[in-house]
Amino acid sequence: MVEHSAHLDAVFHALADPTRRAMLGQLAERELTIGELATPFRMSFAGASKHVRVLENAGLVTRTIRGRTHLCRLEAARLAEANAWLKRYERFWNANLDRLEALLRAEDETKARKQRSKR
Repeated sequence: MVEHSAHLDAVFHALADPTRRAMLGQLAERELTIGELATPFRMSFAGASKHVRVLENAGLVTRTIRGRTHLCRLEAARLAEANAWLKRYERFWNANLDRLEALLRAEDETKARKQRSKR
């Protein structure tokens, strides 16, 4: 359980940064070099490499080095683990939203009845 928790901690830490989330979005489309990942952010190779290292440590990205080229690929399994953890709370939110919807509908019905009785 502790190891699973450490994985989730690393994933959520990696996802906490908007640059890393955007990089993951790019990698969802295709494999990219670190230079290609850096370009939209106007950051250095070293800066982009630091972000990629965080993503690698979280198990979200794998990097293959071919000569001087660092090719990055999305590894979605850890995202699936994070999604499974978040889904536990989906029932909570759905139940609360269902209760809110019922309250709002009851309020609308009460207002409609009052307006009909005024006529």
